[in-house]
Amino acid sequence: MRVIHSPLHRLHEPPFEVFSGHPGPSWEVAARAEAIRVALAADPAFTLELPAEHGLEPALAVHDPGLVRFLAEAWDAWRDAGETGDGFMADAFLHPGLRAEAGGGAGPAPEPRAPGGRIGYWCFDTATTITAGTWNAALAAANVALSAAEVVLAGDPVAYGLCRPPGHHAGRSFFGGYCYLNNAAIAAQHLVRAGAGRVGILDLDFHHGNGTQQIFWERGDVPYASLHGDPDRVYPYFTGRADETGGGAGHGATFNQPLPAGTGDDAWLAVLDRALDWLAGRHDGLVVVSLGIDTYGLDPLCDFALTTPAYHEAGRRVAATGARLVVLQEGGYHLPHLGENVRQWLRGAAGLAPDITVSPAAEPGA
Repeated sequence: MRVIHSPLHRLHEPPFEVFSGHPGPSWEVAARAEAIRVALAADPAFTLELPAEHGLEPALAVHDPGLVRFLAEAWDAWRDAGETGDGFMADAFLHPGLRAEAGGGAGPAPEPRAPGGRIGYWCFDTATTITAGTWNAALAAANVALSAAEVVLAGDPVAYGLCRPPGHHAGRSFFGGYCYLNNAAIAAQHLVRAGAGRVGILDLDFHHGNGTQQIFWERGDVPYASLHGDPDRVYPYFTGRADETGGGAGHGATFNQPLPAGTGDDAWLAVLDRALDWLAGRHDGLVVVSLGIDTYGLDPLCDFALTTPAYHEAGRRVAATGARLVVLQEGGYHLPHLGENVRQWLRGAAGLAPDITVSPAAEPGA
């Protein structure tokens, strides 16, 4: 299997985040992608290669030009304003009621000129820091996704894009959740434009892909299926409920399955089967997989109980549908087992036997 990766992800190393009111180091670090790269490089079933450049047009096909412009300019504008430090985030956010309640029909807020105001105009949380290397890393991740899509367009049954930073929380005109550009949406749109017909998206991250859902909400040609932690208790809180099924031309083209705390292998795989059954017949043979491994029972941002064998079985079941797969990395924050869990998922998707190196004694519940 061909694995697309870029060393440029290392340019983005967020120094901090604020999670549930607690400031601390970021969970989304370069060591995540390095752990996956090392695990795959050691397995002769995988060949690693660098992405091709695709320019800005594929990102602009799914994102507001203002968002793309801000991300490209943000760091230099912040430094030019006299700010210092290794990273910055918003201290004020554009709440929808802010102007309406203050001005009574004041109209849409203009994008502020100050860098601190601009980031609050586009970003929606306090976890997504901008650093000197964020833009180049985010653009490289999009190129990784596009290059993986090109591999599958050329005839391979499956390709893996080691995207970092991840992407599924970034919408048309907003970013957050460690995500800046939506890699899966960019890849799916590229496939549609290349003549692939309807392209499915299967989101397996622990957190709902609010950005992907929003981008394709009113489109029937990119059906979106997600299984994730229930937003009543889990970030991003405001999307991902089962009654969210799409709007306009996309009515019925969104499938959400929120799941309870403690969901284990059997229950999760059963819901995966439901999602695959729902996707069947709604795409024309190509599926983009947003592969989050933060469903693992030892992941610090998760309350599920999945084990390593479930990932191999999941990859096997997804590939057994017969769809060609563009698999793109999203979350996953338990570094000791992250690379092995990704490797097992991909081995399952490639029709290879499991050769799990994680000791059962180290698994969740042991």
